[in-house]
Amino acid sequence: MLAAMPPTPPPVPEPGEPRVRDRGDACPGALRLHSADDGRLARLRLPAGRLTAHQVEVLADAAETLGDGRLSITSRGNAELRGLADDCGAELAALLAEAGLLPSPTHERVRNIVASPASGLDGLGASDVQLWARELDSHLLSAPWASALSGRFLFVLDDGRGDVAGLGGDVTLVAVGGGAAELHVGGRAVRLAASDAPSAALAAAGGFLAAAAEAGTGAWRVRELPRGYGVDLAECGVAGEPVPAPALPHGPPPAPGVLGPAALSVLAPLGRLTAARLRALLPADEVRLTPWRGVVVAGTDPGLLPLLDAAGLITRPDSPWAGVTACTGRPGCAKSLADVRADAAPGPAARRPGPPGHPARPVLPVHFSGCERRCGHPHGAWTDVLATGDDSYRVDGVPTPRTALPDAVTKARTTR
Repeated sequence: MLAAMPPTPPPVPEPGEPRVRDRGDACPGALRLHSADDGRLARLRLPAGRLTAHQVEVLADAAETLGDGRLSITSRGNAELRGLADDCGAELAALLAEAGLLPSPTHERVRNIVASPASGLDGLGASDVQLWARELDSHLLSAPWASALSGRFLFVLDDGRGDVAGLGGDVTLVAVGGGAAELHVGGRAVRLAASDAPSAALAAAGGFLAAAAEAGTGAWRVRELPRGYGVDLAECGVAGEPVPAPALPHGPPPAPGVLGPAALSVLAPLGRLTAARLRALLPADEVRLTPWRGVVVAGTDPGLLPLLDAAGLITRPDSPWAGVTACTGRPGCAKSLADVRADAAPGPAARRPGPPGHPARPVLPVHFSGCERRCGHPHGAWTDVLATGDDSYRVDGVPTPRTALPDAVTKARTTR
């Protein structure tokens, strides 16, 4: 519970100095609901974005009966239910627990694990990191001290293709082949056996908590540790060979379409799935929500793709909706200056077919933000569309009236 009167905020740090946090993070969870202008919000941590077919059905039912009828996909491949009533917490918790989506009330907010979503399905990658994700999640749930991690602390598991390595993880594992993996933490890296990777990731998280306690600044994430404080991998029990730690790659996500003989990839328009679209993903062995507001469907007939297209999902890389994301905006968020989700609709010039026989022209992702916080923006290079009023925006810093948005956004995404 927050105190009735908040403490005096700490002084703003000097440039280059980490901030001092005087309280725990208020990140919402499945049990800690957030109050928004459109009702309560629940955020469900889904390690590696993984859902069984039964869990998909449960979430579709929960969205319809308790929320606004939709499921939002976050930039970490987690799920949000919005428009919840003030008194639905107990009913929601019971539904999630029955479906295996709430294995621990004390650890539910710290299960932030992003993994290459097509791993093990398309023949690419050096190792199936989806297996690492399950093992790491089991380790997290079994470690009582892990509940002290912030709800924003992030584990990233990349199978070597580089699709998620650059997503800003606090602890990043990269499969490098030959039965080996690299563990990256705070600009340092070690090479170790792939079989030891999940337990080493957990140990590194413990090293972070020790460093944060010693620093005394209340850091939530590794990058917030003050100068002179860091994660000592050897001290926290990680045995590995130190290796150079170059900048982690930021590769492309899986394109919408067929991934393999029994898998496909689609995107959710503006990162939201109606209950009907959720159910359209079935039957499937497994559904994996992705950090790009999409879904990888495993164990399904690729012939399902036209049906998903008809259901309103994004099934082609040349769709004008591909790569378009937005924060909640009005009316759901009181801080938003505009209904950015309505204004994010691509204009007629946004479709980008290439010349005959050639792929579509590549474009940057674009994110529409209702305020300076830019909640949920992509990593890497992206076109920034920021609301500055009801009818005014800035597109990559250039003032743009709302009526000129479609053309300005299309140009910014293709000419940078």
